[in-house]
Amino acid sequence: MSMKRTDLEKNKALKLDNALRAALPPDRFAKGSTLDKRERRKLDQARGLIPFAVKLEQTLVNEVRAAAAAAGLDLDDAVAALLRRGLAAGPLEAPAEAAAE
Repeated sequence: MSMKRTDLEKNKALKLDNALRAALPPDRFAKGSTLDKRERRKLDQARGLIPFAVKLEQTLVNEVRAAAAAAGLDLDDAVAALLRRGLAAGPLEAPAEAAAE
């Protein structure tokens, strides 16, 4: 039994879609990494790393990125170094605008 033209086109599209899903991402997206997310998570957990999300002003993020680039560090290492330096400087104080509320 022959297939209709629309069925043939549908099958070609499914084959193409499956081929694209099976292909590895190019290096520009994966940054040359051969580890998938699960392997990366296991390695990070073994090193004692945990995800830590914070909300920061864009200007502060830009400053941290610039400092990381100037020091030749990736963003994670730069933030860790800045946090260690800040915590070593002494106890935290509430900002003036937060204390006024």
